[in-house]
Amino acid sequence: MTPLPPSENESSASPHSRIDGVLLGYQRRWLADTAEVKVCEKSRRIGLTWAEAAEAVLAAARRRSPWDTYYISYNREMTREFIDTCADWALRFGEAASEVEEVVIENEGEDINAFRITFPTRAKILALPSRPTSLRGMQGRVVIDEAAFVPDLSELLKAAMALLIWGAQVIVVSTHNGIDNPFNELVSEVRAGKAPHSLHRIDIEDALADGLYRRILERRSAVTGAAEAWTAEGERQWLADLVARYGEGAQEELYCVPSQGSAKYFPRALIERAMSGGIPVVTYERNSEWTYRPEAERQADCAEWIAEYLAPALAAARARAAKEPVRSYLGGDVGRSVDLSVFALFLETAKLDLEAAVYVEMRNVPFHQQHQVFCALVDGAPRFSAAALDARGNGQMLAEMAAQKYGPAYVHEVMISRKTYEQYMPRYRARFEDRTIRVPRHAGVLDDHRVVVLDRGVPVIAERTGEGGKQRHGDSAVAGMLAEYAVRNDDSTYQPYSVTPVRVTGSARWLGRDEDDEDGDEGER
Repeated sequence: MTPLPPSENESSASPHSRIDGVLLGYQRRWLADTAEVKVCEKSRRIGLTWAEAAEAVLAAARRRSPWDTYYISYNREMTREFIDTCADWALRFGEAASEVEEVVIENEGEDINAFRITFPTRAKILALPSRPTSLRGMQGRVVIDEAAFVPDLSELLKAAMALLIWGAQVIVVSTHNGIDNPFNELVSEVRAGKAPHSLHRIDIEDALADGLYRRILERRSAVTGAAEAWTAEGERQWLADLVARYGEGAQEELYCVPSQGSAKYFPRALIERAMSGGIPVVTYERNSEWTYRPEAERQADCAEWIAEYLAPALAAARARAAKEPVRSYLGGDVGRSVDLSVFALFLETAKLDLEAAVYVEMRNVPFHQQHQVFCALVDGAPRFSAAALDARGNGQMLAEMAAQKYGPAYVHEVMISRKTYEQYMPRYRARFEDRTIRVPRHAGVLDDHRVVVLDRGVPVIAERTGEGGKQRHGDSAVAGMLAEYAVRNDDSTYQPYSVTPVRVTGSARWLGRDEDDEDGDEGER
């Protein structure tokens, strides 16, 4: 389409300023995302399609560079509902638009039935059937709604992506429809960093936190004429009733968890395939009484343990580095008395694979000696690049000490949260799927990965394993994830520096003493 010049009275404000007041937070964040391809896994009936209809009208009605929008969903009723919603938004905005038309479009010799409204800008909104050929020859924004229920989503996406060549936007929105569904595969690829798209996740509680229930009460009041006051208890009861109505489907329909998503996040076969018997796992364990031995004695004991158990693994890593270019990355999950501390040192090969050099497991070891072990790993590793340490709870002291010694550009102090797991655990698992990681063949490492499960769509550590004071809590899985964090956040532009003081002629007076003061006594300041 040929863009029209802007009208004299067209506002220079934000393109969404006309609707910001009626949108909830998650709707505003979604529309503000201008990524070429953006994907959203969402709860049912939270008003995202309604907001998307407003965006389509604004894009078509703007005087400068208007956009066509092509809306696709899995049934005719949804496409008609969307186009009617667009017409309603045009009326609200006071934008001139044609009546909704049902048209027949000939496309590659095939007749396509569609709904359409057009604007004075010559832009249009078309609601199309979910056939890949629908998009042939089109140019503009593509909205694929309830994508998990669209037949042949893969081919439809392939056709939509072709529009990006000349500038467009592809928008994919859906609730889930099973773990093996192409939509879930797309979400998993984006989350693992395999697809360079923007990803949003909005479950029912996210929507409630941004005011969904309050908006529902407002709508009810407008319909019935009877005002309903919001209360926290009323909102909790409303959610409980909603979850009860959905029953077993609540996790998928409301919480963005694809069915069968409660299975172990790391299948046993996936972990075992990446295991190697040649990678050492060394253990440093002391009793509670040893904690209160003199500092010099503890330091000497730790140094002796490092020389006997850790130094050979580091020497082997350096020998390998002498033959091929490698970089070292370290992830650390910190415990103290109940849980293990695990330091996982990886070598990144020339192919960008990660191969573990050594895992260190420490139980009931004081923080100062854990720091001593960490320093031995960093100082002995070939081309050390970055580390990431669990800085929440027990780990805060150790992470801070490490960052103070080596610098925050080299040691990332990670306050692990659900967001951390959501962002980095899928990328870590992707290495197992792609066979780009090697970990020790060790029962504890296997157990640690097997306790990672999906909780409302986010991979988290579910439970402790082991007994008799030898419990584990997914420690090596967290350490591996943090090693991936270190790789992803490696700031290679940062360089360490040291200062060597030198005497410069004429500088003594500036320092506050006479130049002939050979004894170096300080003068008046």
